[in-house]
Amino acid sequence: MISLSLIQSLLACCLVLLSGRYLTKRITILAKYSVPDSIVGGLIFATMTHILSAWCGIQIYLDTAIKPTFLLLFFGCVGLTANLKLLAKGGSKLIVLVLVLAPFLLIQNIVGLGLANLLDMHPLMGLVGGTITLVGGHGTGAAYAARFADFNNIQNITALAMTSATIGLVFGGVLGGPISEWLIKRYKIVTPKQQGIKAKTDGDISEKENNIQQITPAEFITSLTVALITLVGGTYLSKLVGSSTVSLPNFLWCLAIGIIVRNLGPITGLRLNDKATEILGTVMLSLFLGLTMMTLDLASAARLAGPLAFILVIQSIVCALYCCLVVFKALKKDYESAVMAGAFCGIGLGTTATAIANMQAIAGRHGNAPQSFIVIPLTGAFLVDIMNVIILTALISLPCVGGV
Repeated sequence: MISLSLIQSLLACCLVLLSGRYLTKRITILAKYSVPDSIVGGLIFATMTHILSAWCGIQIYLDTAIKPTFLLLFFGCVGLTANLKLLAKGGSKLIVLVLVLAPFLLIQNIVGLGLANLLDMHPLMGLVGGTITLVGGHGTGAAYAARFADFNNIQNITALAMTSATIGLVFGGVLGGPISEWLIKRYKIVTPKQQGIKAKTDGDISEKENNIQQITPAEFITSLTVALITLVGGTYLSKLVGSSTVSLPNFLWCLAIGIIVRNLGPITGLRLNDKATEILGTVMLSLFLGLTMMTLDLASAARLAGPLAFILVIQSIVCALYCCLVVFKALKKDYESAVMAGAFCGIGLGTTATAIANMQAIAGRHGNAPQSFIVIPLTGAFLVDIMNVIILTALISLPCVGGV
């Protein structure tokens, strides 16, 4: 057994990210479909550790205690680069995205229930292979699994739920980029880089200055300081209201504080270099996803998937079709719509972080999509959870589902 310290784990993560970057640049299909570096490198690392464990009896353990901090800092940085003037211009996309999200949640669960019936599985397993784990992720999966184990006596339900969430995370990261790329080419969308422009930040630093001016150490430290303020403030607010009726995710508080600082800061004379903040946020998200992918338990996935894997493959196909045929067209079929469609795949199969990684991969290749980086976190971090709980509660209460 090999246990890596925090520093060693971070070093391993950085090497994994660099390896993923190297491969995505040199393997045509990975570059063509904008597969995130963290997904590629993390899967390779997880495969190597699985081989070492299965063939050599060597198990590698990483110290991932700092992983939640990376995610909170990332969302703080997203808020610090969120210009509400841009959101106001594209706010209709948020409304449309919510309207197309509700039927998708219902469709995903209906598909899961139908396939569970076809495979002679307990109906609740259909929900586990539905929005419980694919939209809800590991946390929601663990919560519902404990309930199903206690009240419905379903064996190995927790392990199956974790496996489903893990496989969904991979599918969401792998499919999101190709979906956006296909839509851009299929509809001949002119991207920001093709136009030779970048999305403006409406004020803080002009576009010309942003392209020429280098990031100074003082600017980077300022961005880091304010990001840490969002982390501390968001964590405090989350604990403060944690026992209330309405419980919001930690990272949503960090995002909210970041948005407030970004849009009210200039009034007090606080001006951040958006480029420095974007780089900081990208690094935080890369480290978070890198550690997440590196710790995937492929052995459990291989042992427990079985019919569940078939359900997840079908769910992935349904999600991809929904992104292309419904989400993209409902969002007016422009560049931002293509980016959001790929991100929707991340939300529908993985996590909000996966969705944003998909967007970053597309934006890195084709140009900025500022509205997407505000709309998707708000939808994936908060609204989807509320809608998911309502739909799941209604379905589980049906005699033919939860009453079996």
